[in-house]
Amino acid sequence: MGTVTTSDGTTIFYKDWGPRDAQPLVFHHGWPLSSDDWDAQMLFFLQQGYRVIAHDRRGHGRSDQTSGGHDMDTYAADVAALAEALDLRDAVHIGHSTGGGEVARYVARAKPGRVARAVLVGAVPPVMVKSDSNPGGTPIEVFDGFRSALAANRAQFYIEVASGPFYGFNRPGAEVSQGLIDNWWRQGMTGAANAHYECIKAFSETDFTEDLKQIEVPVLVMHGTDDQVVPYDDSAPLTVKLLKNGTLKSYEGYPHGMLTVHPDVLNPDILEWLRS
Repeated sequence: MGTVTTSDGTTIFYKDWGPRDAQPLVFHHGWPLSSDDWDAQMLFFLQQGYRVIAHDRRGHGRSDQTSGGHDMDTYAADVAALAEALDLRDAVHIGHSTGGGEVARYVARAKPGRVARAVLVGAVPPVMVKSDSNPGGTPIEVFDGFRSALAANRAQFYIEVASGPFYGFNRPGAEVSQGLIDNWWRQGMTGAANAHYECIKAFSETDFTEDLKQIEVPVLVMHGTDDQVVPYDDSAPLTVKLLKNGTLKSYEGYPHGMLTVHPDVLNPDILEWLRS
């Protein structure tokens, strides 16, 4: 575990496990979580011989709770600072949800040699919010509701997200894990309310269309068809069409948090693609 300081003085917390000469896998977490959300992946890929790295986005987890910079350009710049500090080369960047947007923005701008591949899981690109150019998107009123619920009672709102749509625990017959709910809540409440509030705009309104078009490296796009947070039809298929070298892998009936509830399926799939 360590920290890196960005150009604006923000301290970013990160974990860095495994051989320093192994290929690095860099994990980018979703809103409003932290690097802890990648436990199941970091342990798995560490055992496969990779160097595994995950950071807490600014305002999240153990990173500085800044008053500003809660936008995708700054998030990507923070990742660039981390990659520079650790001198990461030929890295694979793996992002979930908001972290997928962060990956798309960073990879599109990364220095040559820094990135070998990318993986987007339940990711927010191309753009979430509904508009004339994105008629299948989620209405802005939904995100306004997120902001209102967060401001009114963040603790209760996070319980409801984790125990409901995030893991699909609101579906009939779902096997509910109280431990996962509690851990999601713990991660969320560790971060800053202002950062989480402003990040809603960042993940919902940022348009990644041009980022996706610019990415040259192979990208694996993984998405569950029962994703209640980032709806499948307005995300994964559209993202793959914009990528120069994209591969779509869909998971029938899987929820938004499928990496956590189905790591036995997703981890080997990612490993197989990395080795292909």
